[in-house]
Amino acid sequence: MRKIFLLLFITTINFAGEALKPTRISTPPTIDGKLEDAEWKNVLSISTFKTFSPDFGKDGSQKTVAYAGYDSENLYFAFRCYDTEPDKIKTSVNSRDNIRPDDWVCINLDSFFDQQSLYAFYINPNGIQTDSRYATGIEDFSADFVWYSAGQMLPDGYSIEISIPLKSIRYSDANPVTMSIFFERYVSRMIEHSSFPELDPKLGMAFLMQMTPLEYRDLEHYTLFELLPAFTYSNKYARNKNELTRTENKGDLSLTAKYGITSDLILDATYNPDFSQVESDAGQVDVNLRYSLFFAEKRPFFLEGSEIFNVAGLGTSEVDPLGTLVHTRTIVNPLTGLKLSGKLGTKNTLAALFSMDELPNDIDGKYASFPILRFKRTLSEDSYVGAIYTGRETKNNFNRVAAVDGIFRVTQSSTLEWNGIFSNTKYSGIDKAKDGSVLSLRYAMDSRDLYYDFSFKNISQDFFVETGYLTRNGALSLTGLVRPKLFPTSSFISRIDLEAFSAQLKDMPSEKWETFNHVSAQAFMFGSLSAKIKFIYATEIFEREKFNTGGFAVSFGGQFTRQLSSNITYRRMQSIYYSSSPYQGYSNRLTATMTLRPTQNIESYTSFVFSDFRRSANDELIYEYPIIRERLTYQVNKYLFFRGIAEYNKFKKQLLTDFLVSFTYVPGTVMHLGYGSLYNKTEWDEPQNRYLASDSFNEVQRGFFFKMSYLWRT
Repeated sequence: MRKIFLLLFITTINFAGEALKPTRISTPPTIDGKLEDAEWKNVLSISTFKTFSPDFGKDGSQKTVAYAGYDSENLYFAFRCYDTEPDKIKTSVNSRDNIRPDDWVCINLDSFFDQQSLYAFYINPNGIQTDSRYATGIEDFSADFVWYSAGQMLPDGYSIEISIPLKSIRYSDANPVTMSIFFERYVSRMIEHSSFPELDPKLGMAFLMQMTPLEYRDLEHYTLFELLPAFTYSNKYARNKNELTRTENKGDLSLTAKYGITSDLILDATYNPDFSQVESDAGQVDVNLRYSLFFAEKRPFFLEGSEIFNVAGLGTSEVDPLGTLVHTRTIVNPLTGLKLSGKLGTKNTLAALFSMDELPNDIDGKYASFPILRFKRTLSEDSYVGAIYTGRETKNNFNRVAAVDGIFRVTQSSTLEWNGIFSNTKYSGIDKAKDGSVLSLRYAMDSRDLYYDFSFKNISQDFFVETGYLTRNGALSLTGLVRPKLFPTSSFISRIDLEAFSAQLKDMPSEKWETFNHVSAQAFMFGSLSAKIKFIYATEIFEREKFNTGGFAVSFGGQFTRQLSSNITYRRMQSIYYSSSPYQGYSNRLTATMTLRPTQNIESYTSFVFSDFRRSANDELIYEYPIIRERLTYQVNKYLFFRGIAEYNKFKKQLLTDFLVSFTYVPGTVMHLGYGSLYNKTEWDEPQNRYLASDSFNEVQRGFFFKMSYLWRT
């Protein structure tokens, strides 16, 4: 124990070494990507970038210089990215949050210097942005912040300029303000990540512990106030016999306000919020499912600060039934919302969310209320302890969940995650509320050459979480994963990952054990391609019967040229037909995607999913389910794009079309105009007074929407 304590102490001292001191500048640089302003010649600069992927500790194949300056209102950064083959730099004119396949640079900023979370600001060579929040081992790309960037292609590479307003981030209410930073560059054709500071191979990807401190003096500490008024209009039609009749024609006004109690504690409130999506969810195979599909949250009000609700020890493996305690897509039709998030002192993080959800009928009252409260206390390094409460309350029923959780850094390269969760649920038909519980432990170690992960989870039969995502209760599981990483001297294979995984799960209702085991090998080759093969031995308990669910999977793909990337995965698995009388079968599943960018402004994204199921006893085909989707985007500039989507679902015999015009000046100041239709192969037969199958597509739904909002900030 004394040895572990000493190791933690030494690591903390190393992290908190002498801080970099960005240069204070008197005249703000013009953010045009050119690096011609005199201010950049005299600011702090860094050029000692080292790789951490595909391998650690090597000089970057391309020279990179990063710059840092600031004034009382903004943080300024710049990059000069040299390239010996500039014609191979991959870039695009794209909308926000769609540049990850490109070359890019990134500012990873821990604005509280607490090793718990960070902001990530990504920029491609054309100055197009992506941003995210990272916490509890999860990077959330749904976050959007107001900041400014520009890029310029040069004969020997490219240059980037960045301005981050202090009003857009949260930071400590102190002087000086200490943050920490991790400069990053990605070269897509080599799948090469390089950084300053250099990552220690013994610590693996634990970069929150290895960031370099930054010291800023005399920053402004704002009393932030924002208003976001929005107007939404929708006009919907649905088929009634042989005619489309209007089902909705309404306009809505909404107002969202943000108030900075301090520079690190923010209150958000909204009335009659617009939670509409501007693009339909991609189709998924939704037949023969044991549990409901997971759709990611896309509604802006719920996205900001959502990383704070991450709980340690959840979603620990591919067979973990409990993914999250807070999945806000369970709030379907909210009337109002209130949020509080930020820091109390240097070590305490607080987040609270309350929303009233309008119910579709009055069977259980008019509204469901969703109170959610989260607290975290920072310990040494990236360790913490926390607590969370989530609830869903209706007139006659409720689900209340309370939990404690934490992450402890045990050694330089290993962590222990844990949680204890308790639920109390009352639902229709049950006189007395039922209590449930979850206990989770996870130990993981990551270094250059080896990753391993062991977990334990016990979910009781009466545990429910209506605010989260739970696929199964009444399960006890033990899992273990070992992944050695090899670095051949071959000129075309840069890394090989071998993997062995085993999960043993006890199904409590049947008192039977099931198993899931796989071995796999993945090779990273030719700079930007990868191939993987995986063999699986598995069983599953359903309706108290044991079935075989093993098989194999192969995948291949990557960036073939600057214009073309593609990935394909094929799985052949033994499967279960889920019903009250289940039976053994087998299935094939093929998933393929292709992205083609003939110019920097045009992108074609094509996806194809195929799944089938056959009964093992007689090889009878039960179903085939193919979906093909095409999304074509023309990006006029970084603000405006036109997008068309067509999706054909052969199983449902449906054709979906969507058209969208979108303008985003900054997050919050947006305008969207959309039109969509749904067709199927049915037609109304008047003599029989019912719909019959048809050889042609007929329109069954049509919709038009318009949305406009404006962000006003003081």
